[in-house]
Amino acid sequence: MPVPLYLLAVAIFAMGTSEFMLGGLTPDLARSLGVSVGTAGLLTTAFALGMIIGAPTMAALVRRWNPRTSLLVFLTIFAAAHVIAAWGDHFGLLLAMRLASALANAGFLAVALGVAGTLAGPDRAGRAIGVLLAGTTLATVIGVPAGAALGALLDWRATFWAVALLCVPAAIGILAGIPGDTLAGASSEVDLRGELAELRRPRLRLAMLLGALVNGSTFATFTYLAPIVTGRSGLGEAWVPGALMIFGIGSFAGVSIASRVSDHRPLIIILGGGPLLVLAWCAVAVAAGNPPVLFVVLFVSGALSFAVGSTLIARVLRAAPGAPTMGGAYATVAFNLGAAAGPAAAGLAFDAAGALGPVWVSACLTFAAVALAALARRRLVPYDSERAVS
Repeated sequence: MPVPLYLLAVAIFAMGTSEFMLGGLTPDLARSLGVSVGTAGLLTTAFALGMIIGAPTMAALVRRWNPRTSLLVFLTIFAAAHVIAAWGDHFGLLLAMRLASALANAGFLAVALGVAGTLAGPDRAGRAIGVLLAGTTLATVIGVPAGAALGALLDWRATFWAVALLCVPAAIGILAGIPGDTLAGASSEVDLRGELAELRRPRLRLAMLLGALVNGSTFATFTYLAPIVTGRSGLGEAWVPGALMIFGIGSFAGVSIASRVSDHRPLIIILGGGPLLVLAWCAVAVAAGNPPVLFVVLFVSGALSFAVGSTLIARVLRAAPGAPTMGGAYATVAFNLGAAAGPAAAGLAFDAAGALGPVWVSACLTFAAVALAALARRRLVPYDSERAVS
């Protein structure tokens, strides 16, 4: 894989830390701002909504910019939003800054996915996505647990400051490692109307829907993992970073393995790993009262979630060959439709049924994805050559 992909992954590590970190900060943040845990969970939903709106909007606005310039502008806005959020003490301000940082994150990720797919080539899109998502999964392994520990030691504001500081080396890496003419002019080959017309492809819409369902299931439980650990399992808050790290290690393992298979045998991951993921979510609910077993199941759930989810996101890029700049935006929208809907449904389930409500939401969303994928399996693989090896 080209070196610039790994430099992009550094920036995505910082952004992934921010996107996922509320999974370990939600109870503390809710107490600090005087809102319910369910209401605090809306910060994750707001971030995801900003990603959904921002991905196509930002990608369209900067599609004729130099990609390196676009990446640096988005990263700067992202860092500034975290600095403002760290200074504030009102839930409304924090909600607004989460939305602003999400818009910047969306633009960055949309451009990065487009750059990755082009640099790696169409036959290695899955590998390229794996490299970028490695930054996200490492965020769950290192960044999110560290943020949770920092929040427990100081407060949630310290974690926001840390994310802002992470953007500095990421910006230096992009400036030094990505040539100024990388993919310059690529967007001129296809007009915006032509790229938007790709959304009429049934395969693209199917891949986006399945990606939203599976990633929604991931975010539903992940956002409320802290209450599961401290409530149902009866452990102290000091155990939350460990649970987040175990889930993250599983996620990294899952995306690493899937990236080597998904380009040529995607149905093995989707139709093989999907049913196992349904069982894994059910196992989380059953094992919630038994911490040692719960931690093992969290590892398995993380691995399967990101293996299946990253494969579906790669399918989005493969299903939009006529969208060299907007394809990354479509993949980002698919990922974050789930990240918005999952926590929103999980918040309702949490308020109605307690800590295990979000886990059953995850199981239901994954089951729906598996059933739909089985019914429409022929549309998941867009090329005859791929179908032959799947």
